[in-house]
Amino acid sequence: MHRMILFAAAFAMFAAQRVGALAVAAHVYLGTRAQQLAQLSLRYHLPAIFAFRDSALAGGLISYGGSTAEAYHQLGMYAARILKGESPSNLPVQQVIRFEVVLNLKTAKALGLTIPPGVLAIADEVIE
Repeated sequence: MHRMILFAAAFAMFAAQRVGALAVAAHVYLGTRAQQLAQLSLRYHLPAIFAFRDSALAGGLISYGGSTAEAYHQLGMYAARILKGESPSNLPVQQVIRFEVVLNLKTAKALGLTIPPGVLAIADEVIE
């Protein structure tokens, strides 16, 4: 509960300082707070870009980050190799190479923003 209050205070400070937009870092904890951060960005009329797809689905304006589907696929491949007897220490380090843009037009409308056609064209998913 304490962190929730800190987030609200931070957003109030952003509004008081007339911050124009917010980039939310790619951190696991912040990813678990997608709903709260999206609601605060709407309440304080602060456009925000997030690293996780779930944040845009929860009401954030836009997300740009590694493909969750690809990450889960890689995880499954690792698990299969380990279950077949390979040592985890012998597996190569991998990272997601496909990035995706998810744009929430409902949020854009609520913020009074018009999304340029070029941005819409590059979005992998548009929430209407």
